[in-house]
Amino acid sequence: MSDEKKDLSFEDAVKRLSEIVQRLERGDLPLEESLRLFEEGVGLSRTSQDKLDSAQKKVEELLGVDRDGKPTSRSFETRGERDDR
Repeated sequence: MSDEKKDLSFEDAVKRLSEIVQRLERGDLPLEESLRLFEEGVGLSRTSQDKLDSAQKKVEELLGVDRDGKPTSRSFETRGERDDR
């Protein structure tokens, strides 16, 4: 992952990814430009997923402690997992 992509906030990465998708969906770009944008989009997708994974781990760490002072932890549920119940 490039340092430039690491420095992007999650929101900025998703915004740029959305812009790339819109440009690619128009279908009016030359092949080389489409490939360059696709490659950038894949990188942004990975960066965004890494940031989400990191946030998930932090949520699990911040759940607290039980009565005995032991850290509590539970799996982080995504909205889709909650809706499936």
